[in-house]
Amino acid sequence: MNESEMTLSRREAGDAPGSATTPSHESGAGRPGRPNPWLRWLLLLLVAALAVWGWRHYHQAAKSPAEKPATEQATSHAGRSKSDIGGKPPVGVATVARRDIVVSLNALGTVTPLSTVTVVSQISGYLQEVAFTEGQHVKKGDFLAQIDPRPYQALKAQYEGQLAHDQGLLAQARADDARYMTLLKQNSIAAQTAQNQKFVVQQYEGTVRADQALIDAQNLNLTYAHIVSPVDGRIGLRQVDPGNYVQAGSTTGIAVITQMQPMSVIFSVPEDALDKILPRIRDGAKLVAIAFDRANVKKLATGAVSVLDNQIDTTTGMVKLRANFDNADEALFPNQFVNIRLEASTIRDAVAAPLSAIQHGAPGDYAYAIKDGKAEVRVVKLGQVDGANVQILSGLSPGDQVVVDGADRLREGAEVRVVADDNTPKKVEAKDGDAQSK
Repeated sequence: MNESEMTLSRREAGDAPGSATTPSHESGAGRPGRPNPWLRWLLLLLVAALAVWGWRHYHQAAKSPAEKPATEQATSHAGRSKSDIGGKPPVGVATVARRDIVVSLNALGTVTPLSTVTVVSQISGYLQEVAFTEGQHVKKGDFLAQIDPRPYQALKAQYEGQLAHDQGLLAQARADDARYMTLLKQNSIAAQTAQNQKFVVQQYEGTVRADQALIDAQNLNLTYAHIVSPVDGRIGLRQVDPGNYVQAGSTTGIAVITQMQPMSVIFSVPEDALDKILPRIRDGAKLVAIAFDRANVKKLATGAVSVLDNQIDTTTGMVKLRANFDNADEALFPNQFVNIRLEASTIRDAVAAPLSAIQHGAPGDYAYAIKDGKAEVRVVKLGQVDGANVQILSGLSPGDQVVVDGADRLREGAEVRVVADDNTPKKVEAKDGDAQSK
């Protein structure tokens, strides 16, 4: 048998079923055209997991509201407003009444002390002592500082000696004058000699008075050397330390004293406000001024207008006023900016309504009045505003009930349910489709 016939017989024997002579490269595990069975199982498991997750997500999102728990349904029903269930919209009302309306003017003012004194030395000398503490409250006449008095004491002693000398000359001249008058009566001397002696006496009298004036000047200098407070007030920072030589008339001074009580505020109002202020000032009325802090929130003090300036500032069209305050608690501090509310006049027994009842729209200023359980639109004409109240010139009468809360959801003729009736606004239930508020 040749080689080709032996090869053919081996192939036929290997293709037969049940043959155990299959080559290793033709087995299923090593055949390159067929996929791995483990990879196929992993892909099947991943697809199954994705399918299960998608099925659960879809059913949870599509759950109907009827399938929600009972607690969720109870919460949804509890959030509904009573007005949605069929009730009338609730409103808060107030009653229009007569009351005094204060006409006020608002202005920005500056706290200005009635007295500010710079303590300066009126003589020159060394500053021996400072007797005050910075920030101390002092009274008029309190000892503040001491200038070295010794130079002035020496001058005083010198002038006193000169005075004694001149007083002796004056006494001698007067004695001679008396003697000359006696001799003149005896016709022993000339009349001219006696007359000249009288002039000598007058000259010495003048010299004595000049000496006394020099002594008084030194006494005054000694008084100036002992510096005292000229006013009541609060002393500021010390400007000169002891041991320094101070000059008379120095602009720096030793310290500054500011009067704290009473205190004044200077403020300006428009010239158009003079017709409200001038008549009352001419009548001697007391115009009340209330000072508030910079934020216009905290009340600082209450005082009265004391001075109205004598001219209008042509550059601003404003006129200045000064108001005085007791400032017992020193709430007003010098140069502080404050807000002033000036009570210019008072309208007695005016028809007034809460400012919160006034609405603004196409009709102008209007309010909802309650009559027979229904809302009516009343067009009103407003006057002066006083805090939370406003003067009603027309459109409302005393005793009318006006809506102060809940008016934003009302219309003409709408039936309402009153839940508050007072002269001050109250919190009431609001008409809302999803919730209620108190």
